[in-house]
Amino acid sequence: MLKDQDRIFTNLYGMHDRSLAGAKARGHWDGTKEILTKGRDWIVDEMKASGLRGRGGAGFPTGLKWSFMPKESDGRPSYLVVNADESEPGTCKDREIMRHDPHTLVEGCLIASFAMQAHACYIYIRGEYIREKEALQAAIDEAYDAGLIGKNACGSGYDFDLYLHHGAGAYICGEETALLESLEGKKGMPRMKPPFPAGAGLYGCPTTVNNVESIAVVPTILRRGASWFSGFGRQNNAGTKVFAISGHVNNPCVVEEEMSISFEELIEKHCGGIRGGWGNLKAVIPGGSSVPCVRGENMKDAIMDFDYLRGELGSGLGTAAVIVMDNSVDIIKAIWRLSAFYKHESCGQCTPCREGTGWMMRVMDRLVKGEAAVEEIDMLFDVTKQVEGHTICALGDAAAWPIQGLIRNFRDEIEDRIRHKRGPIAAE
Repeated sequence: MLKDQDRIFTNLYGMHDRSLAGAKARGHWDGTKEILTKGRDWIVDEMKASGLRGRGGAGFPTGLKWSFMPKESDGRPSYLVVNADESEPGTCKDREIMRHDPHTLVEGCLIASFAMQAHACYIYIRGEYIREKEALQAAIDEAYDAGLIGKNACGSGYDFDLYLHHGAGAYICGEETALLESLEGKKGMPRMKPPFPAGAGLYGCPTTVNNVESIAVVPTILRRGASWFSGFGRQNNAGTKVFAISGHVNNPCVVEEEMSISFEELIEKHCGGIRGGWGNLKAVIPGGSSVPCVRGENMKDAIMDFDYLRGELGSGLGTAAVIVMDNSVDIIKAIWRLSAFYKHESCGQCTPCREGTGWMMRVMDRLVKGEAAVEEIDMLFDVTKQVEGHTICALGDAAAWPIQGLIRNFRDEIEDRIRHKRGPIAAE
């Protein structure tokens, strides 16, 4: 279990002062100039050594991503874009960082931008995050006033500007290239890759897009050293992680914990156990609504990191938004609700997603009511496979995976409901 002195986010619950003075008192903005004077290569190498993997869902190694940026400028500026469009259902971790510990993000933006030779950084914040935007803007203003960012940031001789841009509440704008389109003032629709953002991103310039948590942990990692951070968690799943646990636990919460903590320890230590006891646990979505659900009995001993959840349970850590469901839940209806969400949020650019999300939702609607035929379960699974992997961005996968998880894990329930509705003739 993570000790208090090892927590990166020291004000996750808003108990302390979130202003610059409060942040400095808790050890932020400490020796930032010294970090910058160690140079870009040192920062990138240290980030690689730390083993930090992107905290936005995909889990791509952060230091490696930074190293894709051009070393020498060809005349185009470079940009860092921070993805604060936290729209994944069940996810509310970045929100707490921006609301209560915004200076971790502002300082992280400076250091990460410096490492990638970006003199400007844009934070793209979700449309519904009004109070979070105010807290973050206040932190940015404080940092400007104190000379920590802006001209000659922290006295390092490096000029750096930080801009906060409000989205309009579209889920698709959480996808990095759709986010860039929206930031440029266009309709939020994903771009074809290649070119990847590191080659041609914002305004056709080299760009790196990172999640809020991925950037906010950077200053602390560099202060304490890569080996400190990589000491948490299992091999290839290093560091601390902010988990957002919701649903049928006694105390839903957002908590920073060590990667690779067991699901049982996470729930018992921080959430006061499952509502009605472990025997009442039906299913868990371990990483935000895009990842497949897992049966409760398979989750108890699960290790909460990228590789275990993907390899052993066929799900994923995603954003670490843990959605817990007990036996009172109609699991078919819960997954139908997610398919309705993805149908609503599809941008319509790719035919498999535009047509497939609506088709899947309508079949799910009939499964909820028990009005489908048993053969349609396999047909629905086949359609999810035709959507998955056949779209420009991952929204098609996100729409397919919850349904695949449902069919793999709760096929008996779907069949029981159809038989109950249709009577014994359908069972023959």
